[in-house]
Amino acid sequence: MLELSFTAQDLAHTRFAFSPLWEVVASVKVLKDPVGHSLYRPWAEQVRPRLAASGLDWRLLAELLPQPPRTIPVFIAPPPSTPEPDLGLELAVLRSTPAERVRAGLDGLGSPSPRRIEALRASPETGLVELCGIIESYWELALAPYWPRMLTLMKGDALHRARLLAEGGAHRLLNDLDPAITWTGETLQVPHRHTSGTKGLGGRGLLLVPSVFAWPRVYSITSPSWQPTLRYPPRGIATLWERTETQTPEALAAVVGRSRALLLTELHAPASTTDLARRTGLTAGGVSQQLTALRAAGLVSAHRTGRFVLYARTSAAEALLQAAVN
Repeated sequence: MLELSFTAQDLAHTRFAFSPLWEVVASVKVLKDPVGHSLYRPWAEQVRPRLAASGLDWRLLAELLPQPPRTIPVFIAPPPSTPEPDLGLELAVLRSTPAERVRAGLDGLGSPSPRRIEALRASPETGLVELCGIIESYWELALAPYWPRMLTLMKGDALHRARLLAEGGAHRLLNDLDPAITWTGETLQVPHRHTSGTKGLGGRGLLLVPSVFAWPRVYSITSPSWQPTLRYPPRGIATLWERTETQTPEALAAVVGRSRALLLTELHAPASTTDLARRTGLTAGGVSQQLTALRAAGLVSAHRTGRFVLYARTSAAEALLQAAVN
């Protein structure tokens, strides 16, 4: 058990942030261990064939996250410096990681190391450029189409916890993060597989990062080089990938039209024009026309990855649908 000791200054500096790069790392662990992550099966069943068909060689990224679980090298996904960074900003930080920090992180993976890991160790600057390119391609295939929905869930969680802080102070906020985490006095008790004992936060506060792909674990960072960080599953994670019968909200149909409302409802997961035509009964040409209008309105985004073009709801569409059913 890891115990994080707080001072009044630490409580004052505790904040929330989101991290696309961390979601890449955590989602790779899900793909490598499907048995232990059955909650994500609907996502994995869509993404695995897409990755295979793309021809992307993502073995370097996968080998940095070995099975059985060990400590994840922090340099791969350091704590975000801003509340809502985009992937490009986080990759810029990753590319600029000092060589000695990369090698220190790789030492924690144990031995023997695969050839790609040894190449990264021998030439961190070149290896990080290659790794960032892999991450960018993986992101477009596996996570970008789902990101608005994921971000909506994580923002909702942060808003909920901000309300807890307002209603009951830090005690209410920190004691509600996860069933495995408890707040006692001035100490937060966090389960940890490799670290135990009490660690102070050094006046830097705690960075709280809701993470879609963290479930069922809580991940912590206590390295002196970074702000202490806790990554935890947000509320409602069990419903994010559920496959349920879709029902078009009548209020939404009255505003944007029935066909467009139907398409937005069907985009509970990213889909192609062909998939949407098959599921809705609309013609492929009709679907394409309506998607063009929805894109122009900022309600749908298109993601081209090789021969795939997937359409996904934007954050604006997620908010619109949520408002229509409430």
